[in-house]
Amino acid sequence: MLNFDYSIPTKVFFGKGKISVLPKQIKKYGTKVLLVYGGGSIKKNGLYDDIVNGLKKNSIEFWELSGVEPNPRITTVRKGVEICRKNKIDLVLAAGGGSSIDCSKAIAAAYYYEGDAWDIIKNPSKISKVLPIATVLTLAATGSEMDTFAVITDIDVNEKLGTGHPDMAPRFSILDPTYTFSVPQNQTASGTADIMSHTFEAYFSSTKEAFLQNRMAEAILKTCIKYGKIAIDDPKNYEARSNLMWASSLAINGLLSFGKDSNWVAHPMEHELSAYYDITYGVGLAILTPHWMKYILDDTTVDKFVEFGVNVWDIEKGADKYAIANAAIAKTRKYFVSLGIPTKLSEVGIDESKLEEMAKKSVRYGKIGSLKPIDHNDVLSIFKAAL
Repeated sequence: MLNFDYSIPTKVFFGKGKISVLPKQIKKYGTKVLLVYGGGSIKKNGLYDDIVNGLKKNSIEFWELSGVEPNPRITTVRKGVEICRKNKIDLVLAAGGGSSIDCSKAIAAAYYYEGDAWDIIKNPSKISKVLPIATVLTLAATGSEMDTFAVITDIDVNEKLGTGHPDMAPRFSILDPTYTFSVPQNQTASGTADIMSHTFEAYFSSTKEAFLQNRMAEAILKTCIKYGKIAIDDPKNYEARSNLMWASSLAINGLLSFGKDSNWVAHPMEHELSAYYDITYGVGLAILTPHWMKYILDDTTVDKFVEFGVNVWDIEKGADKYAIANAAIAKTRKYFVSLGIPTKLSEVGIDESKLEEMAKKSVRYGKIGSLKPIDHNDVLSIFKAAL
């Protein structure tokens, strides 16, 4: 029986040229901004100049935190908190992809916390108040531009953890697909895989009554399948980039999971791969997902995989259930390969040495997965199959 509370508070400005609304929206919260971004791509694609010019023309003071890592570090979060406190920042503005946004969320949440920022990553209940957050998105992937979560890494202790709070949802997000035109092929591929993985986490659920959410999830998956390769082959295709960008937001803002049992499975496993080996998030998810699907396929799950095969991959309905299910899994793997993503963990530098340790940490809070919950022995088997 569906039973949920609905709230998606982020205001979205979607389309070409929407950066023009930025100064007016910022001024609703103050005139002192911390601009957070990564390795400098926003300077190459013109976004940095668009932001800075708008801030200067409207007398908005700003400070910068650059160099946010692909798997954002707690050390960078601490730097951001220090800048915010020193300059009495009113709003944290993330310009970039999920890494910059997640880092910004953690900074904003740690600003009011008196202890070390890592405390609120390990224990979200310590978050009591959050600085306003806004985003200008440059990569369709994590959906962090419209959700309440952040994932931060402490590389010194091989920990990659998620945290969240309702007030960590950005107050507003600017989604201009033209800012993704310059995204490299490998990042477009991993971003598409990330969107699909978020959708899988909601779709492969034990909740049977969520007909509408399941159909919406299938629509997002079909959108990724249709436009991921187009965006790689034709990077300035506005239709492809805009559909992927909107799919990114809708995949994880809660719309697909309201009322469903959403015990995630691929992400907890991948967090350990990234924590130990610092690999690209979407790549790890794409490698693991088909192996997880194959591993849990049995008489209790086959009907869901048939639904997936028929509705997403357009496989003929009348065939044997297991034939449909296995064909759907094979098509999923083949699609990731078509995007140029590796199929084995060994291809991204992962060997057997830490598999046991990573498997145990994947299930530190209990079994993972909704459709068929798995324990650390199951995770270890999936890791070994993916080598």
